[in-house]
This record gives sequence, C-alpha cells and structure tokens, in this order.
Amino acid sequence: MRTLLIASLLLPTIVCADGGDVEPPAPPASDCKGAQVFDEKSGKCVDAKESGLDRDQLYTTVRQLAWAGRYHDAQNVLDAMDPHDPGRLTYMGFTHRKLGNTGLAMMFYREAIDRDPANITARSYMGQGFVEQGQVTKAIAQLQAIRRHGGSGTWSETSLRNAIATGATYNY
Repeated sequence: MRTLLIASLLLPTIVCADGGDVEPPAPPASDCKGAQVFDEKSGKCVDAKESGLDRDQLYTTVRQLAWAGRYHDAQNVLDAMDPHDPGRLTYMGFTHRKLGNTGLAMMFYREAIDRDPANITARSYMGQGFVEQGQVTKAIAQLQAIRRHGGSGTWSETSLRNAIATGATYNY
C-alpha cells in the first residue's frame, strides 16, 4: 500500500519541468574563512556583515559554502542577515540538519514555514530531513504542500520527490 501511495504521488512529475533540475552551486569564489566573504569591489575577503553584499549574494555564498561542506562557515555568513528572514531560517535549518542537529533543524524549518507558508525550499529541506529519519509519511505531506503552493516542477519538488523515491538527499 505504501509503495502504491508513493508511486501515485511521484508519477505525475517523473519528468523534470522548468526549475526541476538545478545544478549545484559553483565553488566559493575564494578561500575566505569563517564569516568572511569575497568582496569583488575590494578584491579581498571581508566580514559578511561589512561586505555590502546584498541578500541574494549572501545566499549564493551560503549555498556555495554548504555545497563545499563548510556548514559552520555558512552559518557564520547567515548570522550577518536578518534573523527573522524566512530564507535565513531555511538555510539555518539546512546547515543544522547536515551537522546532525535534527531537532534544531526542524525548529528552524517550522519557523521559516510559519513566517512564509509558501516557502517551498524550507518544505523540501524539511521533507528531506523526514526522509533521513524514516518518516516518509511526513515527507509526503511536505511534498503535497509544495505542490499546493505552486511548486510543481521546481527543484524543491523534484529533490524531495527523488529523496522519497531513493532515500538520497541533497547537499545544496
């Protein structure tokens, strides 16, 4: 029965649609350490809080660091951002999950979703955390919520769908 349920949820989106096949981020632009980021204007590493990088640039750096397995450094960069920003909360959850702090990760995901119920990235990462814990029913509930919020065909939907089907989760 469980296999049939999973198959029925996955069948409509077997083929990746626009946004469904996101490449991993490029490696960090430099070897900046800790809460430092590369500032192209000055050509050197500077503290994230003093960098002048906008929100999107900081998120790009966070994704690069996370992909490289530098979760603590990613958290240090996240500390330069608005602590209530749903995106920051999402990535704090992701980095904590990757560091093995599952309970703390779920707390961050829940807060991100409470602040923005349509945050499909938080839902995908939370669902992947449920997959890692063997809680497939909860992961499927997040997959359904992603679809309800218009996320069909996105990386968030595709990555969670694949995680449910294979048990493998993503590092970015």
